[in-house]
Amino acid sequence: MKRTLLSILMFAVLALPAVAVEPDEMLLDPDLESRARAISKELRCVVCQNQDIDSSNAGVARDLRILVRERLKAGDDDQEVIAFIQARYGDYVLMRPPFKSTTYVLWLAPPTFGLIALVAGWLVLSGYRSRRRPDALSKEDELLINDFILDKEKGE
Repeated sequence: MKRTLLSILMFAVLALPAVAVEPDEMLLDPDLESRARAISKELRCVVCQNQDIDSSNAGVARDLRILVRERLKAGDDDQEVIAFIQARYGDYVLMRPPFKSTTYVLWLAPPTFGLIALVAGWLVLSGYRSRRRPDALSKEDELLINDFILDKEKGE
């Protein structure tokens, strides 16, 4: 029983990526379908934001998948299909947008924030290390503590 449930769970997890593309969208030509799948993995769902249209269940993603397949059936090559969709939706629709003036923030923000975090961490840690440590006890303090300890031992 346990093994059967584990097998069902495993097959369900493996089938998850295939759920988004519906059977009525698929092309009969396996070569065109594989090209459509490859292109769909390069295009971002404009609703889901960080999910490709191949694995998104959003209506816009479905429309984009159908559009990709229509363009492929019309005879466009992969780059022409991507360029067509990019012209309609902008660089945002690409999973790997080009490095140009309108996308500098997109490309440079993560390393900049990482560098800021490293510098802040270094400053905090170096400040922690350089804090003044208490000086050693004076002779009077040591005698006072020893007397206190001796008094405690005698009292017990």
